[in-house]
Amino acid sequence: MSKNYVNDRRRFLGGMLTSAVMLPAASVFGQEIDPYTGQPIYGNAPASGAPDLGTYQLDPNADASRNQSSFRARHWSDFYPTLGKGVAVADITSRAVHYWSGDGSTYLVFPCAIPMTEDLTRRGQTEIVRKMKDPPWTPTASMRAKDPNLPQRVEGGAPDNPLGAYGLYLSWPAYLIHGTHDTRKIGRKSSSGCYGLYNEHVTQLYQIAEVGTQVTIF
Repeated sequence: MSKNYVNDRRRFLGGMLTSAVMLPAASVFGQEIDPYTGQPIYGNAPASGAPDLGTYQLDPNADASRNQSSFRARHWSDFYPTLGKGVAVADITSRAVHYWSGDGSTYLVFPCAIPMTEDLTRRGQTEIVRKMKDPPWTPTASMRAKDPNLPQRVEGGAPDNPLGAYGLYLSWPAYLIHGTHDTRKIGRKSSSGCYGLYNEHVTQLYQIAEVGTQVTIF
């Protein structure tokens, strides 16, 4: 692992106001500390929610605009000349989805599940073409070829539906950013091509990301 990568990752974790804590935290005199950044972790996650929901690594009185701009390794302008209706970037290496709103006022970053293999990974530029609450799941022909026991279709909202609470459909057929009920998949190579988020996080993204949002997978 290169020194530059480690430094970028530390700035990434330390500079996020609304992001997830992706590693177990140490505790010093009752204060949770992120082991990579050394920053104290504030807030408390609800018992039934994602483990990082409601937590952050910066003083609540800090300047939010300054904090959000402190991580420059991933920025919308590296991918697009303008924000347009917004930009979402799925970073396969960091296993994170970044989002910037069209007016530039909101920057969010979420840990995500990524494709299991390089064969299942599609890189390039696309966009959000449709949004759906409780999306149904229809396994693709290639998925069914690998596992003939897969169901023909699982209705949205069913406990065994792997697409979770919301789906953001990309212009590439069968590729989505979606939620998941199986939180063990987050941060791992565990999908068949899509990018899965905690249901709490995809709910937040669904509410603000518009159809027409520019998306880059890299």
